[in-house]
Amino acid sequence: MTSATPSAIIAAVQLALDQHAQRPGALLPVLHAIQDELGHIPADGVPLIASALNLSRAEVHGVVSYYPHFRSAPPGRHVVQVCRAEACQACGAEALLAQAERVLGCERHHTRADGAVTLEPVYCLGLCASSPAMRIDDRVHARLTPERLEQLLAALEIQP
Repeated sequence: MTSATPSAIIAAVQLALDQHAQRPGALLPVLHAIQDELGHIPADGVPLIASALNLSRAEVHGVVSYYPHFRSAPPGRHVVQVCRAEACQACGAEALLAQAERVLGCERHHTRADGAVTLEPVYCLGLCASSPAMRIDDRVHARLTPERLEQLLAALEIQP
């Protein structure tokens, strides 16, 4: 996903505020709506959100940076998320995450320089009984093996 234009940022922020600003505790629903629209929370949107919700920019930035779900930069065209919760860790998720780094040519918490893929560790996809698990874009995969991971990543058709 590419960076949003200033007009797209303003439109996304305004739409989110129109839909959620009157709710108690509006900040999280506003941030979710903006990220759903733009793929991230642009820094240029933070002052607009803060002003509309009568918060400081530091408060808004603090929430964006605290929750691992929120991104402050656009993600890659594909988002690969490997579960790191306890059940998945016990079944080899750390080795799978390291394998994904090698195959994709991208470190965890980063987007590859060509914008093809973002690799993120996540904390519980809710598939503990079928661990280890991962999500590629919006599709979850469970009971992963190194071979299956290799197949799934190859299917993305992106070379490092």
